[in-house]
Amino acid sequence: MRAEVRPDRLTRGFELVVDGTPQSHVDLADPTHLFYEYIARMGHVIDELGEPGEPLTALHLGAGALTLPRYIATTRPGSRQQVIELEPALVELVREHLPLPSGASIRVRYGDAREVLGRLPGGLRGQVDLLVVDVFSGARTPAHVTSVEFYTECAAFLAPGGVLLANIADGQGAAFARGQAATLGMVFADVAVLGEAQVIRGRRFGNFVLAASPAELPLDWMPRLLAGGPHPAQLVHGKALRDWIAGAPVVTDATAVASPPPGRGIFQIPPKG
Repeated sequence: MRAEVRPDRLTRGFELVVDGTPQSHVDLADPTHLFYEYIARMGHVIDELGEPGEPLTALHLGAGALTLPRYIATTRPGSRQQVIELEPALVELVREHLPLPSGASIRVRYGDAREVLGRLPGGLRGQVDLLVVDVFSGARTPAHVTSVEFYTECAAFLAPGGVLLANIADGQGAAFARGQAATLGMVFADVAVLGEAQVIRGRRFGNFVLAASPAELPLDWMPRLLAGGPHPAQLVHGKALRDWIAGAPVVTDATAVASPPPGRGIFQIPPKG
């Protein structure tokens, strides 16, 4: 793994780049500034959980530069957060160059996301308000965190009204993303998909945000999520989601594959000379 923190060329923030792929963006001066499109969409969903400013119990699979934990620590003081990350050196690099907000309650556990999930304290089960799945190996989601068995393990940690957010990258035809929506639908009572309109339609490679809950996702969220952008935004839910899934097969441990690689040059940043 080759990782570095670079000043972003377009903003006052910093990017974490891993093996040539931008993984995270952090604005130390304003942790509420969510620069990446899919992270901003996740932030809008998080804003709708519970009462404004109310502390959350959050579990993050995949650390990156800890962008969302920073956001939650700032917008919801007193939140209890745990992060599972495979690479200790990555977290050390991030902490060295991008210090966490003072007073943030963020505990980091190291190891494979699914393996560590199975070893978390039993008292956390049924208590998590927000579970974020943002696990990548390079630019791809590993197969073992895409199956119905994996999402069933995740569901055991959610509070009755808790929400799982998954970041999925896919391209032409969106077959992988549709399969992930079908798989989540086997585990959770309600699922919705957020993304840029052309990405949702499978016309170009990009990020999908999948939201799932053991309870119904409140419909009054939907107009606010769309209005929050980034634009053009699309949200697929209910019958429209069933039509969008279009019979995509549910993913199991036996059939799981990694997400498709992006096209050459997509997301890639050349190394420094």
